Amino acid sequence: MARRIVSGARPRCPCPSSFRLGYGTAERGCVTNPVQISAATCTFAFGNGSHGVRDSRIVPPRVARSPLRRPRAGPLPAGSRDSASEVDSESVQLPPDDGAAGEAARADDGPLATHHDTRELAAQFEDEKPGRVLSGPVGLLFTGVTVAVALLALWQVFFPLSQGSKYYLIIFLTGILPMVFLAYPSGMRLRRRATAPAGKEDEPARRGGPTPVDWLLALAALLSCLYPVLPVAFGAGGGGYDAFLDRQGLLVPLDVAMGTVLMLLLLEACRRTTGWILPAVCLLFLAYGYYGGLLPQSWAVAHAGLDFGQLIDAFYNSDSGFYGTPLDVAASYIVLFTIYGAVLDLSGAGRFFVELSAAAFRRSRTAAGRTAVASGFLLGTVSGSGAATTVSIGAVTWPILRRAGYPAERAGGMLAAAGVGAILSPPTLGAAAFIIAEYLGVSYLQVLGWATVPTILYYLGILLSVEIDARRSGVRPVVIDSGSAWRLLARFGYHFLSLIVIIVVLAMGASATRAVVIATILAAALSFLDRRHRLTPARLVEALGGGVRGVLAVSAVCAAAGIITATTTKTGLGPQAAALLIGGAQAVSSDPAVVLALTALLAAVALSLLGLAVPVTASFVIGWVIIGPALLNLGVAAPAAAMFVFYFAVLSEVSPPTALAAVAAAAVTGGRLVPTMWQTLRYALPAYLIPIAFVLTPTGLGLLGIGGVERIAVAGLICVLSVTMLAVAAGGWLPGVGPAGVPERILGAVAGLVLLWLEPVPVTVGAVLAALTVAGVLVRRGSAGRAGVPSVPKQLDHGEDRE
Repeated sequence: MARRIVSGARPRCPCPSSFRLGYGTAERGCVTNPVQISAATCTFAFGNGSHGVRDSRIVPPRVARSPLRRPRAGPLPAGSRDSASEVDSESVQLPPDDGAAGEAARADDGPLATHHDTRELAAQFEDEKPGRVLSGPVGLLFTGVTVAVALLALWQVFFPLSQGSKYYLIIFLTGILPMVFLAYPSGMRLRRRATAPAGKEDEPARRGGPTPVDWLLALAALLSCLYPVLPVAFGAGGGGYDAFLDRQGLLVPLDVAMGTVLMLLLLEACRRTTGWILPAVCLLFLAYGYYGGLLPQSWAVAHAGLDFGQLIDAFYNSDSGFYGTPLDVAASYIVLFTIYGAVLDLSGAGRFFVELSAAAFRRSRTAAGRTAVASGFLLGTVSGSGAATTVSIGAVTWPILRRAGYPAERAGGMLAAAGVGAILSPPTLGAAAFIIAEYLGVSYLQVLGWATVPTILYYLGILLSVEIDARRSGVRPVVIDSGSAWRLLARFGYHFLSLIVIIVVLAMGASATRAVVIATILAAALSFLDRRHRLTPARLVEALGGGVRGVLAVSAVCAAAGIITATTTKTGLGPQAAALLIGGAQAVSSDPAVVLALTALLAAVALSLLGLAVPVTASFVIGWVIIGPALLNLGVAAPAAAMFVFYFAVLSEVSPPTALAAVAAAAVTGGRLVPTMWQTLRYALPAYLIPIAFVLTPTGLGLLGIGGVERIAVAGLICVLSVTMLAVAAGGWLPGVGPAGVPERILGAVAGLVLLWLEPVPVTVGAVLAALTVAGVLVRRGSAGRAGVPSVPKQLDHGEDRE
């Protein structure tokens, strides 16, 4: 059999190191750089997260085909062509699925190195700190417990426990907290034991299994969580659930001791899953509750002081502590939606959404960018994690973006911004959205309605930036080799049915929990329409266990957030902090409109800083109990105040210097981290400004779908103009017209900001400035045409994308 030899120096693979796989000692190929390595073959399976690469030094001709092929029209980068890497096709082909077709392809092409790097990378960034991959007896124990918790959560929806919701939360936390210590390592290296054989120190940790300390903490978590419901008396303590409730406000020393142990374990669980900052914030609130009585009484935040027993009672035996609203949301809503997402993932819905996005835009000039954005939106409808969605869409669409000529940093910014939309996109918003429904006492369907128009504006801003980049930077047209969108919808459109069922069941008056359980059952049944993704019993167990594992970190965060909410409630910190915030704005001006604007600005800055330190859910809880009262006291409607806090809590995922979604995108594209963060900020700019329009005027409520059709339409159209002007200012190009100079960009920025104040005079001024911006661009285009200067720049060279 003839063989083809790829000669020349060993090329550098642009993928992150976790994706550089291969066999033998020969040089490896990569799907993202087919011109350098035409013999590479790569498969990415959305459902199973596998990314495999064949040895590219010596391959049979039948394998020497690249999933990505260079168009003839575009010039090749200097120095990238060799004798064996001629690529003549004009299309880009999506990597194959890992179902039966993928298995057949591997059988034809020979063995591929297949790993779960994409899924592991998504899990790493979803929880901020990576967990263990458990196997053997420990893995079986972990799977058994998580599946039991999943079944309990599903059972609770239709047959609630007779003892009440708090009893269910105690049992739920009993199953969750010990698993956190088994699934997440401590991150601290244990001291070597002198008696251990050489090379055998910390062997369990090296294997990735739980250490003896982890088992001890898991046992302590089991006992401290079960203590309130154990029907065994321990002196004056214990005695069962009813006896424990009867001692509320009068805890005995054993109750205080067990509550203290549980508090410390929750703080350690948060440290393992999210880092040390949230535990530090919780300890700060604890110190404030205990030592606040020592503060000068003239200070606004001073209080009478609480002893340690009172604090533990508030945490351990009240409805605002560990078993408060945040944990109730995690145990009643979030776990069910994560199970639903896992079922959809394993049924092939994720892959379908990506292929549908590619098919819909396959022949457009901006096919690469539009595919990435549309994939983020569709995946966001079933995922509530921004970073995980970023990794999922990036692993598939980054090769297409690179082929179109996007630098790694710009592509990473686009992917991160599109991925964060998962937390903002109905019908599966982030965890904080369920907390909004509980805090305000409204249905989840109402919260979905509030989020609809802002989500459209958010993705409109990203799409405008994509179009502007394509014209301004000369992105190459890429034809994606995929099937017809209509044919895909006809064959796999049933994946949308479960999403539609959620909305329909909610509209019929059912609870969100029942709606998502019904949708989960439907999605599992529909999976049998595709033989590659049938939910067999083994895969169903995987979905149930994976859904609960996905909620481990957020459950620990929600339980620990009880320290913050309980302390704030007991000390009255919320109204005091609101008075301080409003007082700071009133020190500048006494005009009510200015005070409101300054308070909103200060609140946005405070929430952005808070989001840099703690996860989205905790950021919302803290922001709502501290900053929410200030907005409410100034007359802002409760829905607007809640969505304002929600949006700025979510934007921590794209805010430098942490920007978790941008970090995940940089890991996929291999781009530089800081430039990727700034690109993400540019794409997500409207999301920082639109929430301010919620709270400045009553007309802003139209952006939340509140009010008549006229108010909603007027507010929406004005903000469309605002988003367009902001995109022009950030990108330097007016879509459909031409490049914008510095004067036009400044006018566009001012117009976009003024239009956010939805009152007649500011809107008129903003519209005039927008008209001047368009006129300036038209004049510039006419002048350039008369001078014979092309208004469209040359195509971007891959040389700009060097690592």
